[in-house]
Amino acid sequence: MATVRRQTTIHRSADDVWAVIGDPRTIDSWFPGIAACTVEGTTRVITTVTGLPMPEEIVTIDPIQRRFQYRVTVPIIQNHLGTIDVFELEDGNTLVSYATDCDPPAMALMIGGATGAALAELRRQLEADVTSPVETSVEPSAEPSAEPSAEPGAV
Repeated sequence: MATVRRQTTIHRSADDVWAVIGDPRTIDSWFPGIAACTVEGTTRVITTVTGLPMPEEIVTIDPIQRRFQYRVTVPIIQNHLGTIDVFELEDGNTLVSYATDCDPPAMALMIGGATGAALAELRRQLEADVTSPVETSVEPSAEPSAEPSAEPGAV
């Protein structure tokens, strides 16, 4: 299994950043290459800009630790765990770490490259107007039922 980790500092509060990361329905607004997503319970299906649906299992949504974890569940990927951690920094900024643990290792590199672009877009959007509260364009729906877990992950 291979691990790729990307991180960025965002000039917004951790609460503002978590409002986006902690809502699994918003990924298509900040992750380049994802055109749409749906969430039902602990299943999220992202649809790429090429029209390919990619089912995922939501593993952890933990607002206390500000951790979101998911698994891509397509057959080509034998094992996957994506972990996004949001850390409040002393200066009021936020560190976001996005780790990808994946088998086969080549997929970790591909996904890891995409997560770097996603973090850059997330930072761009959240820093565009730091005086506004974070708003999402997602319609309200039933919240996912993922329970916070002590699932070991990369930190």
